[in-house]
Amino acid sequence: MPFHSNHLRYAVLLSLLLSEKSTFALEAGAKRLPSPGGRVAIAAGEQRLYDELKFAPARRAGDYVYISGVVVTRDASTAPNPETFKAATRVAFQKLRARLQILDADFADVVMVNTFHDWSAPEFHGDRWAQFEAFNAVKEEFMGSTPHPAWTAVGTSGLIRENGIVEVQMIAYAPIKAKH
Repeated sequence: MPFHSNHLRYAVLLSLLLSEKSTFALEAGAKRLPSPGGRVAIAAGEQRLYDELKFAPARRAGDYVYISGVVVTRDASTAPNPETFKAATRVAFQKLRARLQILDADFADVVMVNTFHDWSAPEFHGDRWAQFEAFNAVKEEFMGSTPHPAWTAVGTSGLIRENGIVEVQMIAYAPIKAKH
């Protein structure tokens, strides 16, 4: 089999991934790519976002970690009620945690949360306060410790994802630990 430049790129990337000392284990299928001032994180199953949609699911720049929006969606086979919304929100927070952990951060490091709520989404039955309270209950399951991050919740008329109800974006301050 002839040697291709892609083999060299994969070998270099693999050696970078294996040589990095990380507080968090890298989940199967996750990647860290070097970038100016830091790294890009691609969690398992998110390569398409980077390749086709042309954005990083998460990116470290120095001591800050920027997490692109994760959309809470309702599975069409479930009823649009607060409990199914909470279950879908837990899935979104699990994705957010995976992105944070690839870049050596976690929810305790989050300093800013931005949420974009489609208050009139047919995928949620209830008013804006019912949606906000259900979202906040799940947020507290994952981020209940203090100090709480800053948070801006914005109402919108729709999200890019079909069946989208809320999109969650985060910024974390997680100083890079010195390697010894």
